[in-house]
Amino acid sequence: MAANIQVVLKDDVEKLGKSGEIVKVKPGYARNFLLPRGLAVVASRGNIVQVEHEKKVAIARAAKLKSDAGAMAKTIEGVAVEIAVQAGEGDKLFGSVGVKDIAEALEKKGQKVDRKKIQLSEPIKTLGEHAVTIKLGYDVTATVKVNVVKQA
Repeated sequence: MAANIQVVLKDDVEKLGKSGEIVKVKPGYARNFLLPRGLAVVASRGNIVQVEHEKKVAIARAAKLKSDAGAMAKTIEGVAVEIAVQAGEGDKLFGSVGVKDIAEALEKKGQKVDRKKIQLSEPIKTLGEHAVTIKLGYDVTATVKVNVVKQA
């Protein structure tokens, strides 16, 4: 019966461990699954140092992206946009205001935001002021005021 071998995980593997961990696995599991898919490397000094370095680089990159998202949230947070729409009797809208309309209005204000990041449970169908959340990633969100007004 073969002894377990040590491998360094390059990615998170469900029910085994997280990236950068050194784990013991059966030789067949390592040879047939982990190594060919690039999920792990055999635990040698050089490989351990390499994976640690990659982990540090990934953490630094994530911190940079999070700080960028935080800075973007600060610039977006104070923005209020006005969207003029056609409305009939009783201020009932013809159609609705959707994510695309909000993204275009933000772009006119100089704030380029990906439409997929705008959190709108359903299109806006009433006149007035609405708070819309923008999810910028890395648990960073910003709220934008969208004022829907009747077109003159």
